[in-house]
Amino acid sequence: MSIITISRGSYSKGKEVAEKVAQRLGYECISRDVILEASEEFNVPEIKLVRAIHDAPSILNSFSYEKEKYIAYIQVALLRYFNKDNVVYHGLAGHFFVKEISHVIKARIISDIQDRVKLEMAKEGISRKEALEILKRDDEERRKWSQMLYGIDTHDSSLYDLVLHIHKFTVDDAVDIICHAVGLTHFHTTPDSKRAMDDLLLSAEVKVALMEIKVGIEVSAQNGIVLVKTEAPVTKELKLIDDIERAAKKVSGVRDVKTEVLHITPYSTPFSD
Repeated sequence: MSIITISRGSYSKGKEVAEKVAQRLGYECISRDVILEASEEFNVPEIKLVRAIHDAPSILNSFSYEKEKYIAYIQVALLRYFNKDNVVYHGLAGHFFVKEISHVIKARIISDIQDRVKLEMAKEGISRKEALEILKRDDEERRKWSQMLYGIDTHDSSLYDLVLHIHKFTVDDAVDIICHAVGLTHFHTTPDSKRAMDDLLLSAEVKVALMEIKVGIEVSAQNGIVLVKTEAPVTKELKLIDDIERAAKKVSGVRDVKTEVLHITPYSTPFSD
């Protein structure tokens, strides 16, 4: 059993590849479903979640709290799907959330820009110039998004196990290659990789539970033991730790919580006594 994430640009045939892979393997194929579930569970309008995961930093910078919160919601919804195994996900961000999970096959589907332009022109009824500008802008938005959140360039081939060019390869060729990779031992789910996925999901669920208490926190988990790292003035440390641990322990699967607080030094001017 494996998980497959397919990163793609607009009109790159990635959606078609994902659907055919899922059909052949008998896997569930998901994309926008994740945003819909997050929208329903956390009572957030779907359009806000879509913007959080697609808009460039220049648009999101003034909404940093909402951005962090919305992406945390999407991450939880996506990891819950992944934790079931036998899933194909196509869209933005999937591979970012599971970088260290060994039974995830991370594929990137690319296509010639001129082929993409033709498809954009046909769908939207626009000129070649307009189509090219739209695609370049969309690609740049996605690139900026990943660089801001993770310091990662989506064009970096080292992020992926497979990079397939739909021109030299057909869609069916790409499907054959991905399905072959699923059979490789390296991508099979093991007790260790399943435990790592469980830990990843638990840390994401705890982070969501703590969003109303504190933003800008780091959460990790190992076998039900959760570590929370944050910062605060020393005068607020004890109350913050109590609030964090109380909220985190309400999350199913949490056995214990450890909180590390980095002290913020109060600002003082050169003229202060």
